[in-house]
Amino acid sequence: MSLITVDESKCIKCELCIKECPVAVLKMGKIGPEDRETTTCIACGHCVAICPNAAIDNKKAPLVQQVDLKDFPKLNAQQAEHFLRSRRSIRNYKDESVSREKLAKLIDIARLAPTAENSQGISFVVVENKQLIEEATEITIQMIENSPLRHLVEAAVRSYREDGVDSIFRGAPNLIITIADKNLRSARDNSVSFLTYLELYAPSLGLGSCWAGIFEYCASIEHSPLLKLFNIPEEKKITAAVMVGYPKYSYKRLVDRNPLEVVFL
Repeated sequence: MSLITVDESKCIKCELCIKECPVAVLKMGKIGPEDRETTTCIACGHCVAICPNAAIDNKKAPLVQQVDLKDFPKLNAQQAEHFLRSRRSIRNYKDESVSREKLAKLIDIARLAPTAENSQGISFVVVENKQLIEEATEITIQMIENSPLRHLVEAAVRSYREDGVDSIFRGAPNLIITIADKNLRSARDNSVSFLTYLELYAPSLGLGSCWAGIFEYCASIEHSPLLKLFNIPEEKKITAAVMVGYPKYSYKRLVDRNPLEVVFL
């Protein structure tokens, strides 16, 4: 059964769909592009998205599910730079839960991020229960107290035990965890891509985020009690996590980074 269909009345045989296919699924036939009857299509949707006349459709990336870009304004270079640089890692949050609607929007945007060979394969656990986050904080602290890496996070342990300060999730009201099949090779890379999209989008909803690195480390340990706490299926693993909430403070300036180091060859 053919993977693609072509509207002959619209197709101008420009071959853009063929040239843009990253896995060479398409070829030019007598009346227009056709697929090679192969299963290598990775459902990237390039063939459908690039067609100037909407003449091609792909069962794995249907035209009806794509959004026409003609009416979408583009950021200029200065706007794009400001957008990217204005994201900050938020470590102080208001005591206010994020609505499920906004959390759902965050992860819906995240799933659109690029992944290795369009493998995707990432699902989400969205933690709304603050008690669960508090339990995860205690378990994480206990794990790092008995870890050979304790000396690297001694301040986090001390501030939690002596002052009751949550230095694991920073008092964030919500936690977003990515999970994947244990045998997915690109699981971590795909998760980083997903959550980077999430972090960049969050400020547009008035939200802030920060990577939960210490939690990630403890969750990655074999038979980690954190897996049971969050009901992670046996065949799955936790691949990344970010805390999410409303920032308690706002920033007034864009921060610089280390000087650029580059070699052009």
